[in-house]
Amino acid sequence: IFAKRVQWSVQSLAYRSRVVQKLVGDLLNVFQDRLSNTFFPVLQPAIGVGSAFEGWNPHEQDAVYRLLVPLKPPRGHTFHLEMGTAGEMPAKLSCIRMELECTCTSDQPGENTLCFLHHPKEELRRKQGASLLGTLCTGSYLDAQKTARWFQQLVMSAWGDMPQSRHYTMKVLPSSRSCKLQLTNASGETLFIELVFGVQQGDSDIFLTSETTEVAISIPSTMWPESYAVAEVKFFRHMARQVPLDAFHLKCLQLCAHIVVGTGFSTYTLKTVVMHLLNTLPLSSWSRREFLM
Repeated sequence: IFAKRVQWSVQSLAYRSRVVQKLVGDLLNVFQDRLSNTFFPVLQPAIGVGSAFEGWNPHEQDAVYRLLVPLKPPRGHTFHLEMGTAGEMPAKLSCIRMELECTCTSDQPGENTLCFLHHPKEELRRKQGASLLGTLCTGSYLDAQKTARWFQQLVMSAWGDMPQSRHYTMKVLPSSRSCKLQLTNASGETLFIELVFGVQQGDSDIFLTSETTEVAISIPSTMWPESYAVAEVKFFRHMARQVPLDAFHLKCLQLCAHIVVGTGFSTYTLKTVVMHLLNTLPLSSWSRREFLM
């Protein structure tokens, strides 16, 4: 009976993950239309990360669907990543410095082509309105809390334009470094979504993110923890193509994670152990038959 319950839970996660991915994609499309002629960050397609998108979750019906929204700098701006080093910053915490670029020789037509470096600030403010540096930064550094508040305001202003607003009641939940949403349908079923923001390190799957961690709770808002969440979800998708069709690794992880909830043992540590075993044990050993033996 429990095995069937776990199987249903995994299937439910997969279905709800697709629903959430579609909803967030539609929401970002609305934002892109509204931000197309501004100098705010360019929002990239959201990437589903965390346990719900990996195919398991310790909380079953109360799963939080977490997505990473990559940020690209707008025209005339660049992100310079100042990586944490020993003696300067806590391990794996970095800063994102905003730098201005000269656009005097830009070939792009239009009125909004004033150069942030070489035009007077008053003229820039009058003709180009709010900017990333003046709104989302503290000093010259991208501020995770200001970015979260800005995004939360976008969600509240754009939700009425969403087709899903006819089927869900949306509530923005308190969060200092992310955007947490509670969606409730007419049947009383609830979806919890958390959108975190990140800047990619080169072409890698490593991001500096606004994600709230045990460390991030007490760090300055201009520091961004390093995250491997995108690489981890890709690992589970890769393994899903390699393991036997009746593989039990996700059900095993779901069961064990459910057991350790509330014990103080980290489910992330448990996941790391399973990832290590997937890399070291023969994949055939994860079949249902082998697992039961």
